[in-house]
Amino acid sequence: MSSAMPAPDDEFNRELLRHAHPPEWKNPAPRAKYHMAAIGGGTAGIISALATAGLGGNAALIERHLLGGDCLNYGCVPSKALIRAARAAYEVSRAADFGVRVEGEVRVDFGEVMRRMRRLRSHISHHDSAERFTSLGVDVFLGEARFTSSDRVQVTGHELRFTRCVIATGGRAAHPAIEGLEQVGFLTNETVFSLTELPSRLIVLGGGPIGCELAQAFRRFGSRVTLIQRRPRILPRDEPDASAVVTQQFEREGIDVLVNAAVVRAQRSATGKRLVVRRGGEETACEADEILVAAGRTPNVEGLDLDAAGVSYNERGIVVDDRLRSTNPRIFAAGDVAGSYQFTHAADAMARACVQNAFFFGRKKLSRLLVPHTTYTDPEVAHVGLTAAEAEKRGIAIDTYRENLSGVDRAILDGDEEGFAVVHCRKGTGRIVGATIVGRHAGDMIGEMAVMMSSGLKLGALAGVIHCYPTQVEVLKRIGDQFQRGRLTPRVARLLKFILTSRR
Repeated sequence: MSSAMPAPDDEFNRELLRHAHPPEWKNPAPRAKYHMAAIGGGTAGIISALATAGLGGNAALIERHLLGGDCLNYGCVPSKALIRAARAAYEVSRAADFGVRVEGEVRVDFGEVMRRMRRLRSHISHHDSAERFTSLGVDVFLGEARFTSSDRVQVTGHELRFTRCVIATGGRAAHPAIEGLEQVGFLTNETVFSLTELPSRLIVLGGGPIGCELAQAFRRFGSRVTLIQRRPRILPRDEPDASAVVTQQFEREGIDVLVNAAVVRAQRSATGKRLVVRRGGEETACEADEILVAAGRTPNVEGLDLDAAGVSYNERGIVVDDRLRSTNPRIFAAGDVAGSYQFTHAADAMARACVQNAFFFGRKKLSRLLVPHTTYTDPEVAHVGLTAAEAEKRGIAIDTYRENLSGVDRAILDGDEEGFAVVHCRKGTGRIVGATIVGRHAGDMIGEMAVMMSSGLKLGALAGVIHCYPTQVEVLKRIGDQFQRGRLTPRVARLLKFILTSRR
């Protein structure tokens, strides 16, 4: 059995392993030279290798653990399976709000929730299998990669020579330097999905997207959840109003949210694990059966012998220029290890930019990538472009347009009135610089704003789009109408009145 075997050892994880790290896999004999060597079998590495092979080049993909990377194994796929199950439990619990009577107590079979997750993950793993990549013309090497020179990398005793290389080794959960935490033990995104029993009490360290998503999911499964955040609010990179809506929802669901809280030390207690927390100069103790650490990410740069390749790196990851080139012009970096956007879809876009810049004299720039993102809490928080605070920091004067979901018919009918859409435009121009949507379907709706921004469309164009009625995306049309009304200056109003009265 491979050391890459995820826990628990069941039919679904064995199927996952057969695709992501086949136990009997034999690495191929290296070709004389590779046009592209992609180190890391997550999204960025996969796209880099597949794109090169698809163009007719020789491509190698190197992965030391599980193909599919964090997204398949420890991130997007398993977390969204849990979030969907948690939402089902929550919907049943509030069915009476819709006139639906559910007899008896709503019970969550956590073991079955996790089994479903593993089943679906193993099914999706077909797309990231070594066999599939080989069939598409990519040489797959399983093992540790180590640079031996500026144009060579070694894996399992084989030396691969390359023309271009993309480092896409991703990142891992950061381990905060808290006294006693290592001794007490904790979960991260790499271990939480191996649970088979629901912890009755859970402490979540970190109020970013991962911490918030899993805190809400475990609360809906039945855990008593305490979320501890060092900063003044959760989701600190989003609009303050978005953070406030999610905080209010958490409090309604019974999640204990502690902000401006610093963990002083961890220790074992007679009934579990204890964290001593300092807030406002006072110390209090929080107890739980499990602690989930979701307090940032650390890039995977160890063991690569980057110095041998002339590649500079720091605590944020590989140092790259705006075209994603490292200090070695042959070597690029993409995904989490490049230290910018830590999202699967961003890794995809970065990898495509690397391939274009590497082979086709491309001018794709990291700074010009328009990357939307969504935090999959309920309600979701979706964003693209600049927040109001970021616009102010850059000295960009803006006009802001906001519509609440409480005024949208479909949101009222769905019982999803807690939420809003806000759009920022360069002052007096209607040119969109950023947008945030908070709502049940925010992640699906933000794409419309991303298309408008990438196409250079002004906000008024929304007013001319026919949206299906009733849908929650109608909130964006209302913002477009609001913008158009704002253009009705007194002079234009007088002119329109004259035209209308002259045609009696």
